[in-house]
Amino acid sequence: MKFILATKGKMTQVFDADGVVHPATVLSAGPITAVQVKNQEKDGYSAVQFGYGEKKEKNIIKAQKGHYGDLGNFKHVRELRLEKDDETVKGDKVDVTAFEVGDKISVSATSKGKGFQGVVKRYGFAGGPRTHGQKHSERAPGSIGSQGPQRVFKGKKMSGRMGSDRITVKNLKVLQINKDENILVVSGAIPGIKGGLVEIRGI
Repeated sequence: MKFILATKGKMTQVFDADGVVHPATVLSAGPITAVQVKNQEKDGYSAVQFGYGEKKEKNIIKAQKGHYGDLGNFKHVRELRLEKDDETVKGDKVDVTAFEVGDKISVSATSKGKGFQGVVKRYGFAGGPRTHGQKHSERAPGSIGSQGPQRVFKGKKMSGRMGSDRITVKNLKVLQINKDENILVVSGAIPGIKGGLVEIRGI
């Protein structure tokens, strides 16, 4: 089971043994603690719940304190679904040593929120021309439907909220591991803000 929670850091570049440069993201990964182990008999499915980060004790409600026990005051809790029951027990810790350089991984995170945006930014519409009598419609969407149906079809690309979506990037590669400082260096870009929560899964 290769799974860990991390915090997104800066981007950099890494040279491999052949001198090829790779764009990379530095992640502060783990350690994470198994807070709860779910099995097929009791819960109806197999999963392990992991806690990561630290939160002030005054900001944790009583129900969470009872759930965590004496394992810690976790800032984030995420659950990893498993196909079958695992040997992990409550209290087990996972750190970057679960991964090796060269491992293929998939990374999930929440993208940056951009608020309410128009169609030019949201979908890449070209907009209208500045000349030929146009005045205030340079970034307008244009016609949104025909006369026949007398309505706008569902799914029409229009202005709206953009960003803050859960995005998964697959087939990334572990380039470097620093076991002393719990740092993973991963190829490519990762969605989200600096300091945002990142889920890393082995493929």
